[in-house]
Amino acid sequence: MSQPDADAILIPIAAAMDPSPAPAPAPAPAPVPAPTVVEWPEGGALTRDWVAGLASTLDWCSRHLPADRLPAVLPPALVQRLVLAAAAILHREPNLVRVDPRPGQAVVVVGDVHGQLHDVIFLLRDAGFPSEDRIFVFNGDYVDRGAWGLETFLLLLAWKVLLPNCVFLLRGNHESKYCTSVYGFEKEVMTKYKDQGPQIYRKFLRCFEDLPLATIIAGCVYTAHGGIFRGTIVVPSKKSKKGKKGHKYKANFTVDLTSMKLGSLDELLKARRTVLDPPWEGSNLIPGDVLWSDPSLQMGLSPNKERGIGLLWGPDITQQFLRTNHLKVQTRETSDTIS
Repeated sequence: MSQPDADAILIPIAAAMDPSPAPAPAPAPAPVPAPTVVEWPEGGALTRDWVAGLASTLDWCSRHLPADRLPAVLPPALVQRLVLAAAAILHREPNLVRVDPRPGQAVVVVGDVHGQLHDVIFLLRDAGFPSEDRIFVFNGDYVDRGAWGLETFLLLLAWKVLLPNCVFLLRGNHESKYCTSVYGFEKEVMTKYKDQGPQIYRKFLRCFEDLPLATIIAGCVYTAHGGIFRGTIVVPSKKSKKGKKGHKYKANFTVDLTSMKLGSLDELLKARRTVLDPPWEGSNLIPGDVLWSDPSLQMGLSPNKERGIGLLWGPDITQQFLRTNHLKVQTRETSDTIS
């Protein structure tokens, strides 16, 4: 049997005989106190302090509380009240919101946040909170993929209720029943609120329907989650057979879905946005275009076959859209500051 290496024996013995004291263990961090149950503010009106407290509470819960314990701090009744209060404001806004900052007032455009609560809290703190000096336009996709879609959207809804003229929330393609059932938000709500989950989830879906589709900032910047949209081409159909003498028949009009032309802002304003899942066929195609369309290097308008909904539009269409509507910039799914 071979002898063990001398160094292998001497090193641990020397270490054991070292008279120097071992370093003292680092003190354990002080426990973070749990927040109290969030209650609607007395008097009914939200304040900056209340919204700041909500942000702090949501941050703490996301770091220290199991998901299914959230209702102990954020009761279902409060969640529903906040969603309904924000939805009432959003419902009154048009499909196309005009954001007109005063001279020197900055506008921050924020793209997809996808349930990243900590990123949103950092962004608001770093860019400067919404105020009379700073407007925020959030360009959709608040939920799905991230673990805190519910908390993220609630925080932004609170800011909307507090400062409706300084915070604008647009709809993204994930604010739909289909996407939230596939990409995680529905499961998130059910996990956190269990028996109350279906009712709360329906309130969120109803709120999604009320989100506007696009903004024009400072009269020159068009912002939408997807982008450009087609117009409705109406053609007269064949006249019906003649009726009794003296009866006049008006020509019937139908929508031509085989042709494509660039849509107008007036058509965007008249589109029906209160649909959970924008249709990919039929006459109400503008919401799906605005939410799902993508830019392309190829000229013209064409169906977005990869997505199965919306359009692909080329550089020539971008130029035509900007020139026709006297705009300078078209943005989508992005984050930027405009001053």
